[in-house]
Amino acid sequence: MVSITACLKNRFEPWRVWAIVFGLLFTLAARAAEIEISNPELTAVEDGYAVSADFAIDFNERLEEAVTKGVVLNFVVDFELTRPRWYWLDEKLVSRSLTYRLSYHALTRQYRLSTGALHQSFPNLSEALRMLSRLRNWVVIEKAPDKSDKVPVKPGDAYRAALRLRLDVSQLPKPFQISALGNRDWHLASDWKVWQATLPAESK
Repeated sequence: MVSITACLKNRFEPWRVWAIVFGLLFTLAARAAEIEISNPELTAVEDGYAVSADFAIDFNERLEEAVTKGVVLNFVVDFELTRPRWYWLDEKLVSRSLTYRLSYHALTRQYRLSTGALHQSFPNLSEALRMLSRLRNWVVIEKAPDKSDKVPVKPGDAYRAALRLRLDVSQLPKPFQISALGNRDWHLASDWKVWQATLPAESK
């Protein structure tokens, strides 16, 4: 009888592990957002339509220590534009991502914020984060070079826009990816900020 009980106990042990894993995931999903988004706006610019917004970033000591010791942090801005449809799922028209790389250079004792081939240097972390917190005129819908080309949006129509900012844990060095599992200090992200956007006329 004792051996049967022990056997059954071992048999159901994996379920306990999965319960713990799902519990951790639920805790992370239910946490308060560490990044708050305000003043999102979609405007017409010379190249098409651009999005601007402000981010309030709760940058904790663990992340500050990591970047100061040479760990590059990749922050990703995601934007989506959809057209609501009462008879089916919403139609996704635009999906864009923009990556910022936050790093520290010990030789120059400066922080660097890079996106693509562009970069700016700052004497301290607070100034680098201040720049990261201000998204300005990011072109998410490009104007068609030829008027005969189709553009997925039309001025005057109403759409649902969504924006978020997140630390991309998958781009951390492997040892830090392991440390990030279940550690909320590494899960820096906003919720999706959703708003109704009526596109203005294109800028000429």
